Amino acid sequence: DIVSETAAANLRRCIAEGVLVQDDKPLFYIYRQTWRGRTQTGLVGCASIDDYRNNVIKKHELTRADKEADRIRHVSACNANTGPIFLAYRNEKTVADLLNGWCKSHSAESSFDGPDHALQEIWPITDAALVQTLQTEFTAMDSLYIADGHHRCASAYHVGMQKRAQCSHYTGGEEFNFFLAVAFPANELTILDYNRVVHDLNGLSREEFLTKIKGSFDCDALTLTGQPYHPEETHCFGMLLGGQWYRLRAKDGSFNEQDPVARLDVEILQKNLLAPLLGIEDPRTDKRIEFIGGIRGLEELERRCPAEGVAFAMFPTTMDELMDIADSGNIMPPKSTWFEPKLLSGLFIHELG
Repeated sequence: DIVSETAAANLRRCIAEGVLVQDDKPLFYIYRQTWRGRTQTGLVGCASIDDYRNNVIKKHELTRADKEADRIRHVSACNANTGPIFLAYRNEKTVADLLNGWCKSHSAESSFDGPDHALQEIWPITDAALVQTLQTEFTAMDSLYIADGHHRCASAYHVGMQKRAQCSHYTGGEEFNFFLAVAFPANELTILDYNRVVHDLNGLSREEFLTKIKGSFDCDALTLTGQPYHPEETHCFGMLLGGQWYRLRAKDGSFNEQDPVARLDVEILQKNLLAPLLGIEDPRTDKRIEFIGGIRGLEELERRCPAEGVAFAMFPTTMDELMDIADSGNIMPPKSTWFEPKLLSGLFIHELG
């Protein structure tokens, strides 16, 4: 509780000292990030908790009750959303053209280097006609997709519903019915690989492990000494075992290509290797496995892999795979996606009234 109370005190202090300033009228903002030669341009606004409840805002991950509870405490104490939910939409060229056109014809209100040297740029949209056009364009969209921030989104929803139940003169327009979000076109987003390290071979020798792998994977030792192997295509994996890198390729028949979840590389590895051979039945809770974000590089994978263990370099999940799974109503396996750059908290605040 003291963490949430301190966050609320810091927020009040930032407002009192003029670090955070409320606009005179409602505005959309454009939030652009440029990182490693890539640019993604999003629209900052508020999304509806009812759209989240009704699955207009689609999910692809399960959430954990303890994490939700922690974020509910934070939102309730601050009475605000202090970090945006990272949303994606299918490639609506009209919206992208409108946002990019505004950026070209107006100077950014703020521009600075954030973490990992990602350029952060912000523009307020002050033209009422453009605001109306953007609202119309988003209203016409069938769906938005949570790219990152499932727990924050769930907590915003639960806090909103709690406040709705306590409101004696509820109208539907109260600020607690909405949560802070940034929506980006899916084609501008890149998912990095989310790699795996298992601390032991589940009682198998290296030779036994390599033999068992070949039931579901073609396995080739790589001769490039000292060179980690990053998979170049889907259904292909890098494996580090005993200091040696191998290339694995899933065999035909080891997965169902028609199933949007079963054909994911993270699911292929889980169902054909991690669970049956290494005994990792629940990767969410098993302490023998850890996950290494692709931002850290395969050198970090080599550093973290113990001599008695094994590591796997993954081909990144794609945005199309993510949206197909969300559309199907299914859930992705844990640790399937790693987004970069991260959205910064504190740039935009949405008070709940």
